[in-house]
Amino acid sequence: MELTAKSFGLNNLGGALKVGVLPIGILAVVAMMVLPLPSFLLDLFFVTNILVSLLVLMVAMHTYRPLDFSSFPSLLLIATVLRLALNVASTRVVLADGHTGSDAAGKIIEAFGKFIIASNYAVGIFVFVILVIINLVVITRGAGRVSEVSARFTLDAMPGKQMAIDADLNAGILDAEQATLKREEIAKEADFYGAMDGASKFVKGDAIAGILILAINIIGGLIVGITQHELAVEEAAQTYILLSIGDGLVAQIPSLLLAIATAIIVTRVSSNQDMAEHIGSQINLSRAWLPVSGVLLLIGLVPGMPNTLFLCASAVAGLVGYLSMHSKRNAGTMDEEPSPSSEEEESSEGRIDLDDVTDYSPISIQLGYGLVGMVDDDTGGPLISRVTGIRREVSKVLGFVVPPVRIKDDLALSANQYRIRIGQTIVGEDIIYPDSFLCIAGDDVSVKVSGHEVKDPSFGMDAVWVKSNQKSEAESKGYVVIAPESVLATHLSQILNKFAGQLIGQDDVQVLLDNLAKTSPNLVESVVPKLVPLHNLTGILRELLSERVPVSDLRSILETLASISGRNLSVVDTAEAIRPTLAGLLIQQIAPLNQPLPVITLDAELEQMLIKMARQSGEEGLVLDNELAQKLLTKIAEVTQKLSNEGNTAALVVSPAIRRQFSAIVRQHVEEMIVLAFTELPDNRKINVVASIEG
Repeated sequence: MELTAKSFGLNNLGGALKVGVLPIGILAVVAMMVLPLPSFLLDLFFVTNILVSLLVLMVAMHTYRPLDFSSFPSLLLIATVLRLALNVASTRVVLADGHTGSDAAGKIIEAFGKFIIASNYAVGIFVFVILVIINLVVITRGAGRVSEVSARFTLDAMPGKQMAIDADLNAGILDAEQATLKREEIAKEADFYGAMDGASKFVKGDAIAGILILAINIIGGLIVGITQHELAVEEAAQTYILLSIGDGLVAQIPSLLLAIATAIIVTRVSSNQDMAEHIGSQINLSRAWLPVSGVLLLIGLVPGMPNTLFLCASAVAGLVGYLSMHSKRNAGTMDEEPSPSSEEEESSEGRIDLDDVTDYSPISIQLGYGLVGMVDDDTGGPLISRVTGIRREVSKVLGFVVPPVRIKDDLALSANQYRIRIGQTIVGEDIIYPDSFLCIAGDDVSVKVSGHEVKDPSFGMDAVWVKSNQKSEAESKGYVVIAPESVLATHLSQILNKFAGQLIGQDDVQVLLDNLAKTSPNLVESVVPKLVPLHNLTGILRELLSERVPVSDLRSILETLASISGRNLSVVDTAEAIRPTLAGLLIQQIAPLNQPLPVITLDAELEQMLIKMARQSGEEGLVLDNELAQKLLTKIAEVTQKLSNEGNTAALVVSPAIRRQFSAIVRQHVEEMIVLAFTELPDNRKINVVASIEG
């Protein structure tokens, strides 16, 4: 018959403990303190106590990290209460029946009294005192201090760990499920060390209780033996002190084992090895063992010393050092003594890795230390949710998933400074105040509000930062009040739209193609890569996005590409040819469908002049002299500003012959301006010319 865990009912030990063993055991522990126990049950429980202590110690030694034994604080409490209950039960038996002989309290106490302390109560007292000193003064006090410090540092490090998880989540390193698991692990770690800080007090209290119980047993035994049982003083001392010391040692040894287990758990460093492997791997150094062997050899040669013992120890240390050196040589990693002259060799602390100087995040936000609280979930930091909302909104408009935004702190920045990067390039930065609000004056503002006057980072409008207690005042005066996280998020949204062409890569385009292939497989297969290579398609989409043309209608883009594939156009010209197909997506950003489309036109003479200049420039494109360019851009900016003040927007409409070149010139100075060709205007929309630019 094969012996398995299942045959013994051990395949679900946790279920068994939950169903019956653990609740009944706890009730039995409480009953021990009240009901008298026969000596054979005392023996059984004492053995169980030792078994539990040894088991806890072995499990603590074989855990890879403290959280692997997260039930340790509760188990420590149960074991401590069990041991104290046994002390109460054994004290009752010792005081009641101690006069009958050394076996009155069971065989276990008798064995400890006779065998371990050799029936000498003086020796027993000293042994007990030494054990208590080791347990209470050395192990328990040290473990308690480590628990206290670990709990404090774990709690202090929680905000930084949470921020790191959120940053990894935004950067796409972790998915939502992995981030949730890591947050749960951090919470469990904090709970564990907090519980261990309290559980270490159990061990300390247990040691103190052991001393008090021993004193009560001795004093009480002498009083009972002399007064009630009429024993001689020497006989009463011999009987009751031996029983008391035996009882104390039976309880103190498991207490010492649990104290050691506690110290092991709280001093354990997370590793992929258990304690034995961890220590063994770190002390297995030939350059440590060989000098030890040499020193022991010299001591062994000194006259008067136990030469044989030291020489044997030297031989053992030398053998261990040789085996360590041999194993490292076979692995190709033999330890070498560092040369003082090898200045090129850097310590691990001084080494700079490639990861330290590179950041492949497509989008990143760097925060000064004063803004870290804006991404701290524990303090209700709202920035991460706002950034996620911005990504979702911009992705819907542009037609592809905007890459995750990595948020990290940067000590090189001032306290309230932030910086936005696209790749490695800084594209935006400003200063915000987390405890203040940004106020922008509305049209009906007549009274200024006091505060720190600045320019709005998104639109360059005059604004003022006010304290939280001035928010109501600013609103009552007609100011538009904006929270600091909204200021940053709006700035990020503007940058994402502006640099959309730099955010899409070949991998993103392939994802779009794979998604379209689910509904239009033949179209995708016939166009990419047969007619248009993937890198060319990516370049085309980048050109479109650079002018805020959404690429959500990928089907129409591929169909247009298929129809113009024989014209041998460049990437830029291909994007220009596709624009009329997607003009509706761009126009709906300007005005709703049921409203006239507001446009700005150029004077006819001016437009003809620009067309003529473009033809004369040839491949160089449209080249304007400084005076004309300055005059045109100033008028366009004035018209745009006037419309913006009125809460309106308009598109600039020009001839298809100059649209692309003129758009490039205008967008360098008026970023939000959309430049359309006449051919891109829809036939079914009313057109409202709101302004005309004259030369």
